[in-house]
Amino acid sequence: MTGVFGEGYAAAYDNLYRSKDYEGECDLIERILAEHGGGGPRRLLDLGCGTGGHALPLAQRGHRVTGVDRSPGMLVQAREKAGQMTLPAGVDSPAFHQGDVRDLELGRRFEAVLMMFAVLGYQHENADLLAALATVRRHLEPGGLFVFDVWNGAAVLSDRPGQRIRTVRENDDRIVRTTETRLDAVHQRCHVRFNLLRIKGDRVVDEQDEEHVMRFFFPQELGLALGFAKLQLLDLRGFPDYAAAPDERAWNVIGVARAV
Repeated sequence: MTGVFGEGYAAAYDNLYRSKDYEGECDLIERILAEHGGGGPRRLLDLGCGTGGHALPLAQRGHRVTGVDRSPGMLVQAREKAGQMTLPAGVDSPAFHQGDVRDLELGRRFEAVLMMFAVLGYQHENADLLAALATVRRHLEPGGLFVFDVWNGAAVLSDRPGQRIRTVRENDDRIVRTTETRLDAVHQRCHVRFNLLRIKGDRVVDEQDEEHVMRFFFPQELGLALGFAKLQLLDLRGFPDYAAAPDERAWNVIGVARAV
């Protein structure tokens, strides 16, 4: 079994998630920033940026974006895509750095920090969670905003995960991903095992196996952890349905906090 987001998985990542509405999510991020006083082009830090799914469209909208991820393979994809896109006049291409969100130190502050696609859920222990939130606070200007999404514990326990199979095409290849999830309710974790097959014709030419351990959260727990990091939780809603309540029907929720 490879590490999380190894080279093979990273190479297939964009095809597996090409139906994900990154533009719509960027619309929502901009809406949230504007609602809480952060409208207009901003200096943004995208922690756990992956292949640049949010960082690149936000840069095209005029924001000055810095992305950080711990996976070299994901950053290869992000930099390749950045080199092919057109940006507004005066806007630099996003800078991408390899790093761990628990101990990152860029030496500068931003007007907003993003942690999307459940990146906070990779912080399994409370010490990891608090270290990641301290990184967020350390990189925020006073009054800056933190926008994040997580798995919602009420919905995970109500609508328990199972097995899924997804097939996509990449040129002449088929990529088949099987997902099996084991729930550890006591420790608030889902153990998600991905098996990835790349098939050319009728022959398997590559196989990748990864296990992602995802923590899920409850609203008061989030408020408490954010408070320890001197971040005030301002709002928590359904995601991507921003009008929905963060209840047992909303598997994903999106939150915004302010540096205090």
